[in-house]
Amino acid sequence: MENQKKKFKLGLLPRLIIAIILGIIIGSISKSYDFPVIVRLGATFNSIFGNFLNFSIPLIIVGFVVPGIADLGEGAGKTLALTALVAYVSTIIAGSFAFIVDTAIFPSFLKVGSIVLNNAANAEETMLSGYFTIEMPAIMEVMSALLIAFIMGLGIAVTRCKVLKDVFNGFQDIIVKLVTNIIIPLLPIHVYGIFANMTYAGTVVEIMSVFIKVFAIIIIMHILIIVFQYIIAGTVSKKNPFVLIKNMIPAYFTAIGTQSSAATIPVTVEATKKNGVSQMIAEFVCPLCATIHLSGSTITLTSCSIAIMMLNGWEVSFVKMFPFILMLGVTMVAAPGVPGGAVMAALGILDTMLGFNEAMLALMIALYIAQDSFGTACNVTGDGAIAVFMDAITKKSRNKQPEATPTAES
Repeated sequence: MENQKKKFKLGLLPRLIIAIILGIIIGSISKSYDFPVIVRLGATFNSIFGNFLNFSIPLIIVGFVVPGIADLGEGAGKTLALTALVAYVSTIIAGSFAFIVDTAIFPSFLKVGSIVLNNAANAEETMLSGYFTIEMPAIMEVMSALLIAFIMGLGIAVTRCKVLKDVFNGFQDIIVKLVTNIIIPLLPIHVYGIFANMTYAGTVVEIMSVFIKVFAIIIIMHILIIVFQYIIAGTVSKKNPFVLIKNMIPAYFTAIGTQSSAATIPVTVEATKKNGVSQMIAEFVCPLCATIHLSGSTITLTSCSIAIMMLNGWEVSFVKMFPFILMLGVTMVAAPGVPGGAVMAALGILDTMLGFNEAMLALMIALYIAQDSFGTACNVTGDGAIAVFMDAITKKSRNKQPEATPTAES
């Protein structure tokens, strides 16, 4: 019986879809009968959960960024540094590409300023407030958490202090439990409350119609960035980029099913080896890039945030978005290996750099997770391109080494 129960356990995405549908139905009924009590109960939960989420964001940043940066201090010296640089540049290119496409296409089908999810004077007219709230002040500001995380992470990487590394790895384990056992399971209720409230306010139809088109554009951008990555890798390695992409298809579809770059690593490594990448490079670059190279996730986060900003009537400029994209590339190192991990890691900079409030952050979470599998598939396929690139540019230096060097089985 236990096994049967496990088989029928709903994943996060189906639960979010049910929550959205239920929120729209409850919101519509409440509006039709002018009975806001149920919607306000949801708004009360949203207020409390939103405060808890804001309290948790600095802890999530410290818990994931410190071990992530500290781990970059271990590995193969120049190859590690160069791989990290290539992954970062690839992520920034993806985010910048998304900005260019979004600002060119989005205004053609969304009405700027058509919804209000910010804290403007008329916010009370569009979204119902809860009956009460519980204040949960964060122990530090998000920027303070980022600075502490960078200092500690880099410090551990340089000093190789095992005691501190073990402490922060243990802290990361606690935060993983917090995210996977408390925050992620409660997200569907939070999303239900947001969508019930938006339906009651009359903004949900506009949002849903817009984001169906946004998702289509995001997936097209994922495909285009993959082609771009393999054209670069194919040019450097003197291989046909489309043959390279064809060999990575198993990894792409595995990632769609698992929604996890980490869970797809074995398939990514095997597909990368089929592209003629040496075992040493494939088994080093693919696992590393699974945690530091998230070009697909960056495209999605950039596009969804721009769409929400435009719908709220906010100015969207490259001067404002480029620093966000630069920081997003660093913050992606903190993304935990769970569905929705990238958006959880990005909540802090969405708040501090773009000024997103609780409702906007909740909408970002729902929208991101709705297409998380495609973003993950783009991420892991891009990892294969970086492996081909790194194999080509390090081949000469590896050939100078003794024959026995690249025999590590790890």
